[in-house]
Amino acid sequence: MLDSVEIKQFTVFREFALDCSPGLNVVVGENSSGKSHLLKLLYALIATSASSGKQPHAQPPTKAYLQKAYGEKLQGVFRPESLGRLVSRRQGRERCEVRTWFNNPALDVGISFATNSKTDVQVDTLPSVWEAQSPLYLPTRELLTIYPNFVSIYEGHYLEFEETWRDTCIHLGGLLQKGPRTMQTAKLIEPIEHALGGKVVLEKNGRFYLRVPGGGNMEMPLVAEGYRKLAMLARLIANGVIQAQGYLFWDEPEANLNPRLIRQVAQVIHGLALAGVQVFIASHSFFLLKELELLSRCQPVPQKFIGLYWEDDAIGVSCEQAEVLSGLNHIVALDEELAQYDRELQGGA
Repeated sequence: MLDSVEIKQFTVFREFALDCSPGLNVVVGENSSGKSHLLKLLYALIATSASSGKQPHAQPPTKAYLQKAYGEKLQGVFRPESLGRLVSRRQGRERCEVRTWFNNPALDVGISFATNSKTDVQVDTLPSVWEAQSPLYLPTRELLTIYPNFVSIYEGHYLEFEETWRDTCIHLGGLLQKGPRTMQTAKLIEPIEHALGGKVVLEKNGRFYLRVPGGGNMEMPLVAEGYRKLAMLARLIANGVIQAQGYLFWDEPEANLNPRLIRQVAQVIHGLALAGVQVFIASHSFFLLKELELLSRCQPVPQKFIGLYWEDDAIGVSCEQAEVLSGLNHIVALDEELAQYDRELQGGA
């Protein structure tokens, strides 16, 4: 589990510190406040460790290896022209510093790089072991329709797609677990399959389908986009990618979903946090935020609401943290919702 993180001079973050919840972490803020950047940064660091430890004949971490591995992953996830482009844009030479602390201190890591860095980072704190659990990153769009041959094409050509897409497609292709579903898996996946009206299957032709009882297989491009996002989640639960003591990073789960499906997604997110997954989501949806808070009132789960907002260009993005949604003072989604009610009461736009 990730305990805390400190960031200096990384993109919009000049000075940033965050204490993480072991359960649910909800990042809110207006556009360009750094929500996606925060999730991608944490994902890149954890994914580098997890994938390195799973390589054949993996050796213990070394600075020589990690300075290149972290640099390559950051460039793959963010797609800058050079690594130094991720340093906060200010006049003169600046240096980015990132430190993360885990409940297992052997995983703690610190890296830094400057505006003139091309590919490699400097490893300031070296972890002594590799992360055992692979993190999962879900982007704003669904990936089931682009899955066929995407990984092989990505590996063989230079594509301007974030590396998170490739990583998630690899997870989607993972084999289903043998035997009957565990009670925990069934509790998470059965409501999703009920909403979808069928099961998600990967056929031998490399394509995903929605198998509808009595209706055969429906090609994923013919399934509504909102349902495809749920289908992607169902597949990742069914094949065991999302599991206890793992990490889930999900950027705007509510994108392209109606309120009924948003409520379903909130129940799954809450269920995963209850099951031991450390969840990080970035959201604009006040409906989703409230739904998560209501679910936690019925079944408490450790949670943290993280509000990002701009102070000014000199200070960069600031952060406020609270265990309840009402503890945040800067929630643009709520402000706009209240403003809409005011306009309605005034009888006009």
